[in-house]
Amino acid sequence: MDDLHNLYQEVIIDHSHHPHNFCVCNEANHMGDGYNPLCGDKLTLYIKEENGVVEEATFQGSGCAIFMASASMMTDAIKGKKIDEIKELYKNFHVLVTSGDINQTTKNIGKLAVFAGVSEFPVRVKCAILPWHTLKEALDK
Repeated sequence: MDDLHNLYQEVIIDHSHHPHNFCVCNEANHMGDGYNPLCGDKLTLYIKEENGVVEEATFQGSGCAIFMASASMMTDAIKGKKIDEIKELYKNFHVLVTSGDINQTTKNIGKLAVFAGVSEFPVRVKCAILPWHTLKEALDK
């Protein structure tokens, strides 16, 4: 179990130091801004959606390692997915980071399972979920 925990930490650190999709998407038709005043995490999220499918997802911002990794992995995870699938993934991710129980999710959470340990640190849950709340708001606009 320690090896798995260490691997999860390495994935989060790698994504925080080398975030994927860290740029502006000029063709975005959905945008959202998120900010956590408790720790200073902030982002602008850019989504290009066509016919109910996310074609591109990028972000810019700054914050802690968990926040940056969450935004990076979220943008990877939602590309090519339908809006309904993304909303289900949002719910599952929220369950994962609040409970830590991968088995409680209704669908496979995939690589996002690395965030299961966040539930052990309640103050960090907000860091992990901020990009997802911003995504939900951007898509609901």
